[in-house]
Amino acid sequence: MSETFAAPDGKSRCRWAGSAPEFIDYHDREWGFPVADDRRLFEKLCLESFQSGLSWRTILAKRENFRAAFVGFDFNEVAGFTEADVERLLMDEGIVRHRGKIEAVINNARCAQEMVAEEGSLAAWFWSYEPDASQLASPQTASTSDVSVAISKDLKKRGWKFVGPTTVYAFMQAMGLINDHVEACTIRAEVEQARE
Repeated sequence: MSETFAAPDGKSRCRWAGSAPEFIDYHDREWGFPVADDRRLFEKLCLESFQSGLSWRTILAKRENFRAAFVGFDFNEVAGFTEADVERLLMDEGIVRHRGKIEAVINNARCAQEMVAEEGSLAAWFWSYEPDASQLASPQTASTSDVSVAISKDLKKRGWKFVGPTTVYAFMQAMGLINDHVEACTIRAEVEQARE
């Protein structure tokens, strides 16, 4: 089976991007492009946590609702959420209503504040884990890596929740810590250039 598909513009894209119409735009404009903004990094990690056990299509469809529910994923705001906020969010049909994951976002917002105080920024900490090319598997053949295991362990040691190695690896792919676009994908070179 081919690693790519021909998109409507005739150019090759990673096969997964052809599995839903809304995926092409996400694939071409976001997935794998490097992110250094702390709020966006926090959002990506939270959304990957919510995705655990579900399809990414579900999360992408609800992303604007998640942003509204969690005040744009401003972790300084979310850190102040109370039990009343948890109850409110459990009633919000626009998001995934999973108590453990909602509570994890609030917990992780507090952990994010601590990390920024200690490390200067989330970006500085996450990017310190950027693997070199020799540590990478062929694109899209792995669901975890030594680096995602190490990040997951360190995050858990710091008190973060719902950040297992698979979730962290998907986060690494999405935020550009690795370029996991397949070799024949037309976007791979663009991502590589952005990462440089």
